[in-house]
Amino acid sequence: MLSRSAERLYWLARYLERTENIARLVSVHMNLLMDLPNSVEMSWLQLVRINGAKQEFHEKYKVANEHNVTRFLLVDESYPGSLFSSLIAARENIRTSRDLLPDEAWEQVNEIYLFVKNNIDSVYNRSNRVAFLNEILKGCQRFTGLLSGYMSHNHPYQFIRLGKNIERADMTSRILDLASLLLAESRSNEMRQYESILWLNILKSLNAQLIYRQQVRSSVNGDDVLNFLLLNTSLPRSVGCCLAEIADCIDALPNNDALPDDLAKLKAYVQGIDIRQNTETQLRGILDDLQNKLGQLHDRIANNWFLQVIAD
Repeated sequence: MLSRSAERLYWLARYLERTENIARLVSVHMNLLMDLPNSVEMSWLQLVRINGAKQEFHEKYKVANEHNVTRFLLVDESYPGSLFSSLIAARENIRTSRDLLPDEAWEQVNEIYLFVKNNIDSVYNRSNRVAFLNEILKGCQRFTGLLSGYMSHNHPYQFIRLGKNIERADMTSRILDLASLLLAESRSNEMRQYESILWLNILKSLNAQLIYRQQVRSSVNGDDVLNFLLLNTSLPRSVGCCLAEIADCIDALPNNDALPDDLAKLKAYVQGIDIRQNTETQLRGILDDLQNKLGQLHDRIANNWFLQVIAD
């Protein structure tokens, strides 16, 4: 398997996971703002911060209102991290990798792309936006299920899993970074009053509400939610589970050099984080460090596999 083919599959998975994550975040955020009074300090700019795109946003827009933020995150082709830009990149990667994937995989990605392209104006109306985002989420989930059921779980499949879980762990760490702000001592009394709603929506943004109630069996509170989303190894979108999946992929791939040892150190670092022993400022520093470590892991993967020929 050529390194350029492995890289295309890796980035295909990352771009599609990013597409799904953005759709999920915007959808959940709409529901959250409808549940909270206007006086609670939550805004659309929070979504821009999660994606680390505050500077890019303010270069294009003066006001961080619903119209501008949803346009920026969903359909702004000039922003590389938007849903549509991610989908365009995913489509190009799968177009040049069709010989490694089932025909239905290309058809599914192309259908999502055409749907978004033909329904861009839907994002400006809230009710239409709900249907628009739901269709994208269904399309991304159909793609994941299709590959799992139709594709041989060989090296190409492992590179897809690898890209998906690195992107997923990165997004979860960003959501936790924003969520840690809810623990700040300076938060208002009204924010404290609605904390359970805020934490519940964070769980929903990661499709974790049901599993949380099944496993934690306690009322929704900040410490338990943060620990669950960071350390749990059975929740598909938790950082701990993503790292376990990444380790499994690396073990299944050839020429992995020292990467298993690197993963073991990263997993130990995450498992050693104690939410209750850190202030909000310390926690944010830890999560920033985690994002940097995930970036370093990506660099190691790229240097190890995408700059050389991979043997079957």
